[in-house]
Amino acid sequence: MKKYSNIVVTGGAGFIGGHLVERLIKEGNRVTVIDNFATGRPENLAAIKDNKSLSVFNADVADFPKIKAYFEGVDCVFHLAALADIVPSIWRPLDYHRANVDGTIAVLEAARLAGVSKFVYTASSSCYGIPDEIPTAESAIIMPMYPYAVTKYLGEQYALNWNKIYKLPVTSLRLFNVYGPRARTTGTYGAVFGVFLAQKLAGKPFTVVGDGLQTRDFTFVSDIVSAFIAAAESDISGEIFNVGSGGTYSINTLVELLKGEVTHIKKRPGEPDCTFANIDKILKNLDWKPNVKFTDGVKIMLDNIEHWKTAPIWDEKSISKETADWFKYLGK
Repeated sequence: MKKYSNIVVTGGAGFIGGHLVERLIKEGNRVTVIDNFATGRPENLAAIKDNKSLSVFNADVADFPKIKAYFEGVDCVFHLAALADIVPSIWRPLDYHRANVDGTIAVLEAARLAGVSKFVYTASSSCYGIPDEIPTAESAIIMPMYPYAVTKYLGEQYALNWNKIYKLPVTSLRLFNVYGPRARTTGTYGAVFGVFLAQKLAGKPFTVVGDGLQTRDFTFVSDIVSAFIAAAESDISGEIFNVGSGGTYSINTLVELLKGEVTHIKKRPGEPDCTFANIDKILKNLDWKPNVKFTDGVKIMLDNIEHWKTAPIWDEKSISKETADWFKYLGK
């Protein structure tokens, strides 16, 4: 990618962040990671931990006085730090606001004061809620259905406002259903791949929500990383780009590829039947396209299944308990 003297990656020890940092280092960049390890893991940086071009600081991005110094001499920022699990945002809205909104403002201001020449914000396709438009374009109506989605959208609006008011060169990427090796294995009920792979290792049935006909725009992490690189290399700023796979795939198709028994659990309110990114804008404006086919991505996940051997094993009872507040507040 285009050379920068120093790059900051917030949340660089997370799932996506670790893959991004690894690629940046391998391409010869100097990278500073800021991560409080609330969800990030040192193991995500294991392959490059001894590289002299990598610096890692344990800090909360919402702590502006502490993080400000880490931006001195920085000219490119990838802001990935966030609380990302959807379900707990229902009962921890203040934590999500601090991490995803207050943290974003602090990083934006530190970047502005440092005079960075590129700022890439990690937005979420969850801002579209239950979209009326499929495939969903960046111009679609915004309908966030839960606190996580609201906070990520607010962070995006602050980033675009810093571009408008302070001329900070911001690009926002709305990511769709990211999966890949080293995906999160936290104790929180979350992404379907983590749930299913842990169940497969334990010989348990896959807990399919509803009839399994719902589809998701599963996008492989290496394609996401390439989109970040493309955004950083581009002179375009003040724009939002969807990042998706170019397709949408049913949960039933996923379990067929994973091979295993299935049990069905209650469909959750507030969840879309389909997520499917319209990626015409990013294809046209950035030198990027998705390269990993869904079947190939699933095979890579199965080849790396041992990563999920310590992940929690969810069943119908434990999922019902974990998502009780979801039904309580979104079921009306």
